Amino acid sequence: MILLDHLSITPIVIPAVIAPVTMLLMRRHKMAAVTVSLAGCAAMLVAAIAAFVIAQDDVIRSYTLGGWPAPFGIVLILDRLAAMMLVLAAVLAISVLVHAIITGADQRGWHFHPLFHFQLMGLNGAFLTGDLFNLFVFFEVLLIASYGLMLHGQGALRLKAGVAYVVVNIVGSALFLIALGLLYGLTATLNMADLAVKVVLLGPADQGLLRIAGLLLMTVFGLKAAVVPIHLWLPRTYAATMPVVAALFAIMTKVGVYAMIRTVPLIFGAQAGAASWVPAPYLLPAAILGAVIGFVGILTARGMREQAAFAVLASTGTLLMPVSLWQEVTLAAALYYLVQATLAGAALFLVADVTMRRRGQYADAIVPSPHFAGQDMAGLLYLVAAIAAVGLPPLAGFVGKLLILDASFGITGWQVIWATILATTLVGVIGFSRSGSTLFWKAAPEHADAIAASRRSNAEFVAPIMLLAMLVLLTIAAGWVTTQTRATAVQVMAPDRYVTAILGATL
Repeated sequence: MILLDHLSITPIVIPAVIAPVTMLLMRRHKMAAVTVSLAGCAAMLVAAIAAFVIAQDDVIRSYTLGGWPAPFGIVLILDRLAAMMLVLAAVLAISVLVHAIITGADQRGWHFHPLFHFQLMGLNGAFLTGDLFNLFVFFEVLLIASYGLMLHGQGALRLKAGVAYVVVNIVGSALFLIALGLLYGLTATLNMADLAVKVVLLGPADQGLLRIAGLLLMTVFGLKAAVVPIHLWLPRTYAATMPVVAALFAIMTKVGVYAMIRTVPLIFGAQAGAASWVPAPYLLPAAILGAVIGFVGILTARGMREQAAFAVLASTGTLLMPVSLWQEVTLAAALYYLVQATLAGAALFLVADVTMRRRGQYADAIVPSPHFAGQDMAGLLYLVAAIAAVGLPPLAGFVGKLLILDASFGITGWQVIWATILATTLVGVIGFSRSGSTLFWKAAPEHADAIAASRRSNAEFVAPIMLLAMLVLLTIAAGWVTTQTRATAVQVMAPDRYVTAILGATL
């Protein structure tokens, strides 16, 4: 086995090593800890890009830990979908970490860097794992790290929202275990490829339990993705979290969507009997409601962080509409939108962070304030981030929504999808226009208090610009990116190829 064969596990090993090293260095050698943390993120980005390049040959690779073959041992799977998510996570992570270092947000507690890398380990593991139990384990790793990150910087409001966040996710974890228990009891396996084979062999007496297990599993993934009506935790949690942490959390809801895309065509596809396409009847209505609630929230939000949180909710609803149709063409459009929505949501949080640091006591409240240092630049970045988040031309959000409209045309329910996307886009435009004009262009009341804020460095604009530059790049390279997402969708919607690659068997 050559070094390149270990590439599949590298995105998990790097943060697993960096996290304890930064923990040891943080108290006595802060600069060294920060340098190691940044170097770890850079190394993870290199590994993710290398994995993406290797996945271009369309081969699905399995990596067996300890040499135990599937379905008996733990396997990691590197395919186009996993590679794409690894690159997205790495790009987001390095932008967020740069912002945290420049603004000093990482110095608000001792454990930011270790928790940050443990969260990346959980994310990367969830994208790479080939069995449901380890998906549960990596979910727990990223959730435990997110509990700590959410409380980073302290504060009563953050603590209160954090308790609710922890309780919701503990309930989700319990449901996840129950679903795994049912599936294991029925099939004696939790390897995803083996499950795809075993569910086909289940008799009529087991179909009811299989459907219940499938629905429980989709409920858990829906909870992670903040699907309506189990979405209420998200706006409150993300609005209370430090914006730099919330920017990293922009990918957390996409992990739930990723888990659905990974498991439904493979395990609960056309071959799964009573559990075939198990979330299909519920997912489209929930996605539509999610988009509506999210964009209405953008319109009614009272703070920039709250608005960014609703933007994440709205993007998840929009993303799930094409996913719920479970066709290659709609899935390809969804994958393009997933990438841009994650970057746009994170950019909104970082712009909110930069703005609130300069507005002193006015913080991120959507009210007029006296002119503050860097207002023009903050306003310009907010405008670009809002255009991307709402889906107006010329940025990638518009391309993503156009792809979804085109892909869904003619498929049952396309009229509802079109009406929802067009109407919610209009609501989003009004919402961002209202808040943008209030924050950056309206004059403050005559007797408003002067801003009491310390001088800030213009370097704080670097990370938001990095994310917005990625969105511009995603727009310019839309042709190449859509070719990639189409190839990924074709691979995801062919479960027989996955099963053959892992087990050497056929469905």
